[in-house]
Amino acid sequence: MYKKIGILGGLTPESTVTYYQHIVRRYQRQFGDHGYPEIIIYSVSFQRFEDWMVAEDWDSIREALLKGLESLGAAGADFAVIATNTMHIVFDYLQERSPIPLISIIDATAEAIKKEGMDTVGLMGTRFTMEKPFYKEGLARHGIEALVPEKADRDYINKIVFEELSRGLLRSESREGFLKIIDRLVERGAQGIVLGCTEIPLLVTQEHTSVKIFDTATIHADKALDFAITP
Repeated sequence: MYKKIGILGGLTPESTVTYYQHIVRRYQRQFGDHGYPEIIIYSVSFQRFEDWMVAEDWDSIREALLKGLESLGAAGADFAVIATNTMHIVFDYLQERSPIPLISIIDATAEAIKKEGMDTVGLMGTRFTMEKPFYKEGLARHGIEALVPEKADRDYINKIVFEELSRGLLRSESREGFLKIIDRLVERGAQGIVLGCTEIPLLVTQEHTSVKIFDTATIHADKALDFAITP
């Protein structure tokens, strides 16, 4: 019997769908049947989280996320993934208090980077992920240096994430803007690029660039499936 996967989602809906579909499809490819683990999704209402982020009210965020994890545990989930990079700013707090084990998106991504033999990557995400220390410090614990874009590029990425990607809007001109930022990070020494926002892979994928891309959403989802099917 596989472990039941809990997904704390809605942050945003697009990435929540990515997690669910990726887990199911990868299982089907790997095993050739439909016996994938049971998946329980708790989807929050995103607007209040967006408001809290703007106000940098991390206390409200962590308490709301903890309630979501408690709901997943009560519904029968054996462990959970928080389907967003930015909310890992409160991961340590949640890990200590969650009724069920959690899998970190940062640790999963670091493991994928190390498997590629890299120690310096570019980091793209929301402004909180790029500017707050939690993500860079999390990668540094694994011996990985994270380079972030210059301020104008950070502002551009953040704008596209919240005004377009979180609403399912995919525009070619935005993709071109992101690819130019990737090129600038590579010029500064990035060996690969961490798409540290689970919506960015909707816009930029490996087929768009020769630079190694780390899609944190699918990396995290893979880790969830591996944990679920491991006795």
